[in-house]
Amino acid sequence: MKILIVLTYYRPHISGLTIYAERLAEAFVARGHQATILTSQFDRNLPKNETINGVDIVRVPVLFRISKGVIMPAFGYMATKLVLEHDVIQLHLPQFDAAGVALRGRLFRKPTIITYHCDLKMPKGFLPQIANQSVLFMNELAAFFAHKIVTYTRDYAENSSYLRRYLKKLSVILPPVILPQPNAEMIEKFQIKNNPKNSKPVIGMAARFATEKGVEVLLNALPDVLNEFPNAQVQFAGPFDNIIGEEQYFKRLEPKIEAFINSGNWRFVGVLNPEEMAAFYPNLDVLVLPSLNSTEAFGLVQIEAMVNGVPCVASNLPGVRQPVKMHAMGEIIEIGNSKALATALIKILKNPQKYINDPQKILNQYQPDLVAEEYEKIFAQISKELSK
Repeated sequence: MKILIVLTYYRPHISGLTIYAERLAEAFVARGHQATILTSQFDRNLPKNETINGVDIVRVPVLFRISKGVIMPAFGYMATKLVLEHDVIQLHLPQFDAAGVALRGRLFRKPTIITYHCDLKMPKGFLPQIANQSVLFMNELAAFFAHKIVTYTRDYAENSSYLRRYLKKLSVILPPVILPQPNAEMIEKFQIKNNPKNSKPVIGMAARFATEKGVEVLLNALPDVLNEFPNAQVQFAGPFDNIIGEEQYFKRLEPKIEAFINSGNWRFVGVLNPEEMAAFYPNLDVLVLPSLNSTEAFGLVQIEAMVNGVPCVASNLPGVRQPVKMHAMGEIIEIGNSKALATALIKILKNPQKYINDPQKILNQYQPDLVAEEYEKIFAQISKELSK
């Protein structure tokens, strides 16, 4: 089967959406399919065409940006060409260009699935809000044309203003999770490099430094945590500076972060490859996901932490709260409440054994091969209906 996967940003851009798309595409290839990514050439230094781990990547040049959105005049032509060349289509939303691709799927009778990752909330400002409304409108058209919509949890779907209108088209598939197996030497090297004094406990956060991630909630919780654990260290894994659309957010929080860096209680460990991420988690005592809004729909990093025996503290957001609820490995806090975050962290750090579960049992539910198989079933179902 030839599978066309369409999303605005793909690797080397880092987000939960791109990681999901990468893992699923490679799982399709491993199962004998041909997978093609249609995406933006968001960095002009990236090649327009390349193959990575068996996945073909086609990048369309970007004329200009509106906030995080991209305008690609050649996208329509390339979408038509690739839709005709492929058997089925998977669209990752939110995405401005998805509606046109979904329409092509209908016109050319190609089974078309939307994978809906999160609701969209653009930064404040006239142009970003116009872009926001434009994407929302195009997402609605994409849902109308698509045959099926996939999301991570029913909890998120029923609380999403977008998804709850399309519950009849909805299928729930847990996201793919895979990490290399680190050895003791890798884990120790990571600790020596990033925490040479072996400060304890270590509080992890793995995310882009973005407004919706709630970094300030952790910053404001940290003084209370330090009263109980003066040597605690936050390790922030992920891109943190010069992030498109988030420059002012980082600048606003930078003075407070610098103070914690100077005291040894905060460290940016940078963008980590899969092997480094696999060594990152075992060095943690707890992971936090203090997200603020529905742009976060699950939090793959929670599962990655849990399969390494690390409990999590998550915001009480639809979808985001599900990993803790499903696997009983953490605490759920009121959205944006720094006091609640501090209390939850202290509670976990004082009694970590209470939050231990079977890592392998958890991981088995998120195997990329099983996720790809669930998509195959939906594609087969749509194909059967279209052949009638």
